[in-house]
Amino acid sequence: MSEASYDLVVIGSGPGGYVCAIRAAQLGMKVACVEKRDTLGGTCLNVGCIPSKALLQASEKFEEASHGLAAFGVKTGKVELDLKAMMAHKDKTVKSNVDGVAFLFKKNKIDWIKGAGRIAAAGKVEVALNAGGTQTLAAKAIVIATGSEVVSLPSLPIDEKKIVSSTGALTLAEVPKTMVLVGGGVIGLEMGSVWQRLGAKVTVVEFLDRIMPGMDGEISKSMQRILAKQGMAFKLSTKVTGAKVGAKSVALTVEPAAGGAAETLEADIVLVAVGRRPYTDGLGLKEAGVALDEKGRVAIDAHFQTNVPGIYAIGDAIAGPMLAHKAEDEGMAVAEILAGQHGHVNYDAIPSVVYTWPEVASVGKTEEQLKAEGVAIRIGKFPFTANGRARAQNNTDGFVKILADAATDRVLGVHMIGPSVGELVGEMALAIEFGASSEDIARTCHAHPTLTEAVREAALAVDGRPIHM
Repeated sequence: MSEASYDLVVIGSGPGGYVCAIRAAQLGMKVACVEKRDTLGGTCLNVGCIPSKALLQASEKFEEASHGLAAFGVKTGKVELDLKAMMAHKDKTVKSNVDGVAFLFKKNKIDWIKGAGRIAAAGKVEVALNAGGTQTLAAKAIVIATGSEVVSLPSLPIDEKKIVSSTGALTLAEVPKTMVLVGGGVIGLEMGSVWQRLGAKVTVVEFLDRIMPGMDGEISKSMQRILAKQGMAFKLSTKVTGAKVGAKSVALTVEPAAGGAAETLEADIVLVAVGRRPYTDGLGLKEAGVALDEKGRVAIDAHFQTNVPGIYAIGDAIAGPMLAHKAEDEGMAVAEILAGQHGHVNYDAIPSVVYTWPEVASVGKTEEQLKAEGVAIRIGKFPFTANGRARAQNNTDGFVKILADAATDRVLGVHMIGPSVGELVGEMALAIEFGASSEDIARTCHAHPTLTEAVREAALAVDGRPIHM
């Protein structure tokens, strides 16, 4: 057993962990990051955000080449899918990203300790090394950045062959004829979109009465209509009660969430996407005296510190949306707090994106949240059907919706469906961060012709004066 001393030891190298490590190193700390995978980047870079977006992008191109280019006067003939090449594109994208993090660790002189970390006590991390043996790390501060893992259902045991998680859905060897998504949230809809574009008939089974729970209600309903138009089927307010795996397919037993007659759905592949939970197993939290909240997340104070001095937590391991960029912001904030600075995260300005096509993007509060809080609001909306650039792209589904305080005009929430709204939402996150009013956005010159003009028009609509509608 050997021992080394550090200013900071980060457990986990996902977006929260590696960003925290890099920022701390920039601030002059001696940093180690404990990671048991063979590559850095955590779930996001290895089996989450990055590979799924690579497949989404590739499948969008296949869909466009198959059905969308003729409208632009481009004749392609018969379009064929090379799934092996598409998967190679995904793998290459993942490799370039994880290799990039490894380069950044070297550049910033961060030690990557390859193994599984456990907090032995405040200031002590024991690592079961992948190469064998144990190493003890002494640390002035420890940051738990272990992320989350897939939630499974007792009635749907995941085998990553016929009943798959999002990880298994990234590596299917062939396009299934039929696929059932259990869960109508972000992960399920994104992966379902990939395989639907490639030829699968996709059905979504959702326990709640709407898809994308937590999103603005109007956005949820509109997006369901758009996805249904694309061919996706929905069984809402429905629960899965059992599954029988056969040689070639899975027979799912489903029934109304409130109870009622059961029916059977047959699918080549079942994707279970009912959520994720904090990954805290094996960390020694109980032994170290680190408190968890009622949902099994690490409990922290306003400065990300647990009840044990010197032990901090960020990302999916703590409360809040399980988003990579939220974890990154928290990682930077903790590093700056440890350096005596004033790290801070504004949770009202954390954007969220669903990478279907069209995309869905949101930042700030929903209409339902504001009404429940008794906040009087004015709403401005503008459809992409009235946007010149969207028309030129043949991408006119969706709209921009801005919620502003009725008394102060301050922007409180923005919700969008449309082409590339995952990019457009950055402007609105900045607006909320700086306390902008809808008038501020309406008075800001936006280039023409661009999709961002829809944002300005929605801001004008808050005051009832859109120009192009």
